[in-house]
Amino acid sequence: MINGKINLRSDTVTIPTEKMRKAMFEAPVGDDVYGEDPTINKLEKLAAEKFGKEAAIFVPSGTMSNQLALFVHADRGTEVILPDRCHIVQHEAAAASIIAGAQLRCIQTIKGGEMPLDAVEDAIRKDPDDIHQPRTSLITYENADSDGRVRSVEYMKNIKELADSYRIPVHVDGARIFNAACVLGTDVKELSKYFDTISVCLSKGLCAPVGSVLIGSKEFIEKARRKRKILGGGMRQAGILAAAGIVALEEMTDRLKEDHENAKYFAERLSEIKGIEVFKDRVEINMVFFKLKDYRLSADSLVRYLDDNGVSINGEDNGIMRFVTNYYVSKEEIDTVIELMKLAE
Repeated sequence: MINGKINLRSDTVTIPTEKMRKAMFEAPVGDDVYGEDPTINKLEKLAAEKFGKEAAIFVPSGTMSNQLALFVHADRGTEVILPDRCHIVQHEAAAASIIAGAQLRCIQTIKGGEMPLDAVEDAIRKDPDDIHQPRTSLITYENADSDGRVRSVEYMKNIKELADSYRIPVHVDGARIFNAACVLGTDVKELSKYFDTISVCLSKGLCAPVGSVLIGSKEFIEKARRKRKILGGGMRQAGILAAAGIVALEEMTDRLKEDHENAKYFAERLSEIKGIEVFKDRVEINMVFFKLKDYRLSADSLVRYLDDNGVSINGEDNGIMRFVTNYYVSKEEIDTVIELMKLAE
């Protein structure tokens, strides 16, 4: 439970663990804009090493991390190739048009979120000297994505090889990259061979209260540090926040498999309820998607009913509902939700 409620809206609702709170209380701090916060420096070094990259930078949010990546990679008037349903397109308030000034070339996805390789290659501007066309500056996608799907290692490899053949960098929105690595049975350092930069959220399933890290080459991060200042992301004694991020990276990544197992359990239990269609093929990470079909309550009524009984959920999104497991959702609480839904009138 979180604050006395079973909260299934997202893994963003997680609160810091007791160990994180203690680390935050005791964190040595300094002015990070001057590069003098030892806890920030420790977090950035740890993140870079974990991914086998040269450097990292701490930012307040995943959206800032993604937009900072575009701000560095994409000059104004250039074009970014990305999936039509990805977070940058759907949930970042058209920030790319405001901040980087980049044009987004959206590719319709297949196979649960993948951009077809031939469509990506077709979208690449082949002649950078053609004054009629924008230049392709970046290819980006999510892994895992917010639809709960994981991109395979082979897919990541194919995208990187294609991008390299045209000398285009690859950025991964890795808000849930540790979930993806867990599903793929590999280490994030192995996946790092297939992208140039990555944004990693600490404040989702890893339970840190605030923050993401943007990771890449030393040269890239030096440019990002200046542009972070432009975005207002240069903080002062931010080591208090970074301390929780260190615990997140050191202790919370390996346990994500528990959330995945609970999601599969949740999907099985949900399928017992008459009038609910569960999309079991989409349960790859910690998300369960389902549709109400002749269920006794409407989506809005279900939200209100569960809220009255101590359970927080989101409503429909294009007719689909989503439950998300996290560190604070147990099998016993899942059973409680199932019984409440069975008893709903």
